[in-house]
Amino acid sequence: MDEFMQYYEKVYPQMYRTALYYMRNCQEAEDAVQDAVLIAYEKFCQLRDKEKFAPWIMQILVNRCKRRMREWFRRESDIEDLSVSHEPDFAMASAVKQVFWELKEEERLIVGLSVFGGYTSEEIAGILDKNHSTVRSRYRRALQKMRKKLEV
Repeated sequence: MDEFMQYYEKVYPQMYRTALYYMRNCQEAEDAVQDAVLIAYEKFCQLRDKEKFAPWIMQILVNRCKRRMREWFRRESDIEDLSVSHEPDFAMASAVKQVFWELKEEERLIVGLSVFGGYTSEEIAGILDKNHSTVRSRYRRALQKMRKKLEV
């Protein structure tokens, strides 16, 4: 338990930021992180290379977020909860956020992990099980899309 907690304490801030930007709701983000931590704790003994803890638990978190999003859209009454925002209402922040959510799911995930989680393209490639050059090119294209939409 102590070993797990040492690793977990290092990645919690990135986990919460990633979940928050993915879920767009503080409570849902906290729940997603909690779900991911419970799963990771139960399976921690199966992790062979403890140095890969961060990408491993981030992948679990991403999967939990995706599952929660699917459940949201199955229940029509909860769709309105998606618009709840706890961030300051500045025009540019709002525009960037809107453009961010117009990206495809994979692009949002790559940009979110890089910008909000602070992960490198190699680490993101490990989390998504993709080639790191593919991740870099998709990241650049996603940022270009965002720039174009913000310039208009």
